[in-house]
Amino acid sequence: MIDAGSLEYAHARLGARFGERPDELAWRRIETIRDVGAMLDAARATPLGPWMDEIGPDSDAHAIELALRAHLRRRVTAIAGWMPSAWRASIEWCALLTDLPILQHLARGGVPPRWLRDDPLAAELREDGAAQGGRVRGTAGPASLLAAGKLDPDRIASLWYAEWIRRLPVRITASPWLADLARLLAAHAVAFRDPLQVDGWALRRALHARLSQLFRRATLEPAAAFIFLALSALDCERLRGELLRRVVFPQLPLAP
Repeated sequence: MIDAGSLEYAHARLGARFGERPDELAWRRIETIRDVGAMLDAARATPLGPWMDEIGPDSDAHAIELALRAHLRRRVTAIAGWMPSAWRASIEWCALLTDLPILQHLARGGVPPRWLRDDPLAAELREDGAAQGGRVRGTAGPASLLAAGKLDPDRIASLWYAEWIRRLPVRITASPWLADLARLLAAHAVAFRDPLQVDGWALRRALHARLSQLFRRATLEPAAAFIFLALSALDCERLRGELLRRVVFPQLPLAP
């Protein structure tokens, strides 16, 4: 039996989850259904089912956001538990990635969305920096990122990245897989910010293909955990788009 908390165990679990992800045919079935309830039924018949444990046909945008954020955090926690202990702090820090957009919004003086009242992030933002050490190592956390971001909201992502680098048990340059992942995501972010870019989903599909290829090559590498989380984030974003397209913009055309 492979012990939990080892690279062998983690790779076995990650490989199984990777193989269970919906393929393009499953996504196309979901994308072409107009009715929200029918779309949910179709999605639940795929490996996306666990993402929608708390989402029903009457869920509004705020409930959808809360449910998807909660599932992504649970996935980060599960993967951190599969990995050797030396890697857990850097993996757990990835749970904060889902908070970066709202932290940047708040740092710019934006009005808090209604879903934030019921999200664990709200409680964490009320705590001081020292109290955040219970969830992640050290004093870094959403409150400290928000405080720093109020001086320069555009720095929040780079501050998150610097803390992630600090938590890694090895130098990123010592792992070609981590270095490749970092370069791939950085290139995607630059391309996504291009003002001439008109098809963000094409960029996402290209990123998905490159991440999938990188995951298959990263056998028994710690970087596989981070690559899989990046793929999970893309799945979450795509599912959120399909749900909100129907709930918030019911008159918009579906995928051609």
